[in-house]
Amino acid sequence: MNVIAAALATATGLGGAGALAGLGLPYKIRVPVVGVLTVGVGAAGGTAGVAALGGSHWATTLAGLLPLAGVHLAVDALAGLFMAVAGAVVVAVAVYGIGYAHGPHGLGSRTAQAVLPLFALTLVLVPVAASVSTFLALWELMALASLLLVLAEHRERASVRQAGVWYAVMTHLGLVLLLAGFALFAAQTGGETFAALRHGAQAVSPTVRGLVFVLVALAFTSKAGAVPLHAWLPRAHPEAPSPVSALKSAAMVNLGIYGLVRTGLDLLGGGPAWWWLGLMAVGGASAVYGILQAAMASDLKRLLAYSTSENMGLVLIGVGASGLFAAYDDPALAALALVAALLHVVNHAAFKALLFCAAGSVLRATGLRDLDRMGGLRARMPATAGLFALAALGAVALPPGNGFVSEWLLLQSLIHGLQVPGVAVAVVLPLSVALIALSAGIAAAAFVKALGVGFFARPRSEPAAAAKESPVLMLAGMGLLAALCAALAVVPGLLGDGLDRAVSATGLPGSGAVSGGASRVRLADISATLSPLWVVAALAGALMLAVGLPRLYGRRRRRKNARLWDCGGGAPTPRMAYTATSFAEPLQRVFDDVLAPEQDVDVTPVRESSYLVERVRFQRRVPDRIEHRLYEPVLRALAGTGQAARRLAGGSVHLYLGYGFVGLVVLLVALAVGW
Repeated sequence: MNVIAAALATATGLGGAGALAGLGLPYKIRVPVVGVLTVGVGAAGGTAGVAALGGSHWATTLAGLLPLAGVHLAVDALAGLFMAVAGAVVVAVAVYGIGYAHGPHGLGSRTAQAVLPLFALTLVLVPVAASVSTFLALWELMALASLLLVLAEHRERASVRQAGVWYAVMTHLGLVLLLAGFALFAAQTGGETFAALRHGAQAVSPTVRGLVFVLVALAFTSKAGAVPLHAWLPRAHPEAPSPVSALKSAAMVNLGIYGLVRTGLDLLGGGPAWWWLGLMAVGGASAVYGILQAAMASDLKRLLAYSTSENMGLVLIGVGASGLFAAYDDPALAALALVAALLHVVNHAAFKALLFCAAGSVLRATGLRDLDRMGGLRARMPATAGLFALAALGAVALPPGNGFVSEWLLLQSLIHGLQVPGVAVAVVLPLSVALIALSAGIAAAAFVKALGVGFFARPRSEPAAAAKESPVLMLAGMGLLAALCAALAVVPGLLGDGLDRAVSATGLPGSGAVSGGASRVRLADISATLSPLWVVAALAGALMLAVGLPRLYGRRRRRKNARLWDCGGGAPTPRMAYTATSFAEPLQRVFDDVLAPEQDVDVTPVRESSYLVERVRFQRRVPDRIEHRLYEPVLRALAGTGQAARRLAGGSVHLYLGYGFVGLVVLLVALAVGW
């Protein structure tokens, strides 16, 4: 039997067994058994993905499984890349989740434990779909499973239910757009399998192809958390259990990117420049706006959710640049940009899963998500603090973090793309480079804030002061992700051949960008070479010198311990230190026009005198401006329409009969005119 087929059959069997175990087993053994089976799902799915990246292919049709259309499955290197990423994340997060779940409610409940392995299975199976009906069925199963997991802690906080409503509406709006786009595409090509779509795409008129791309791009960018369809992401990620947040942010959002690449570059065979310019615009806006909101956030998990929007924006810039270069007939640069985007998908999955798991460790130990109430966690949770710092290094794209190599490749593709003729290219590429640089700088500020205020400052609350390190299994899961981050930072060349095969599956030539051995990145035909291993070695040597020389010099001098002069004010207290809000305030002033912060001063005078003040309360918040300007008017209009429609239901049977009669007359007239 083919390795891919065996691995997928194993993953499906383990996923079903995990669902049954979650429903039937008592709490004491439910969590470990389901966790082990979910690890098996991830390992089997990852094995199938790795086999596909190695050059194996597999396809099959199960005619009787879905009515009318049947189930069509196929695995190539592009699908294999996303399967391998999802499988690796599932393995690490499932190990972490065994230690995280505590109590028979929340993530430990029967419903959550039954749904968790099924959600993991859909993350692996969505890239395997090879027909419209199969893809939509698996996509909807993934959406429903993730919705149930988002609602796992609905008994603990009312905000969970609100987040679930937002997520349900946005994800099903995306499904409607996907259904419309793929139905139009299938109707024009005369078949619904991906092979039929691919074969008939060039015969479809440019207008219809453009409409199909716009519809599916809206759906897929919404799933990826891109602006302006990102509203579900900062709501659902913070309210979901942390292992679920890690799976959604490190694996599920990637499938939005997969759908874009598969549909836009493979099935549609590319398109005119305006498709990709629009995608790059969405990516640039998501990168900058997402990281700005992250820098302002004081909720740690909300900060990480907005960081996901930023990183998916960077990936969209890469995918858009790839399509743009292909539209201008430069396949080598198109392949390079796509390699950079796919490599960043892999890197982001590793460090973002680790960040959410570390945030979950903090939440489990303290019950806190508010950075303003944390502090002192480095001394109380040293392993978690170190792992968070490692992941944050990848998120800010600084060496030796694993995000550095993929962003460097992306910048190289954009800079060398200036040789492509065209006014649009000459304007868009430098602007994209500037947006990437700006997002990287703000990302550094955001994660310095998270580390400095949350881990290195003094404790600002009793839960933070009483925090204890996470259980061994949670640390083991985070350790797996940390090892993956380190490997991707030092030896990204291990992915070179697999990335080339994934790019070739879209019809572009292999770039050979990540090649030259496991420890070097070389750009063929472009004068740019990077050796991550040497970069890490040089930085480690510089750090050792910076730390060792002062200590060596200091030993030769007598040291005296003395109390520092404090101007008579006494020792500083935690209230005197920077909070997350005050740390972000200077940056917020710079971007006031973009963020549009809201502030309110409430002065309460003494009852006996209007001149004496009893209390002054100052409030300042930075709302999501896009949500405020785009979604709230729509929600108000819908609420107003609903209130107005209530007048139609007056309780009179005669009135209802009149409605039916008028409706029947209108229908008959419409049929008569249409006939």
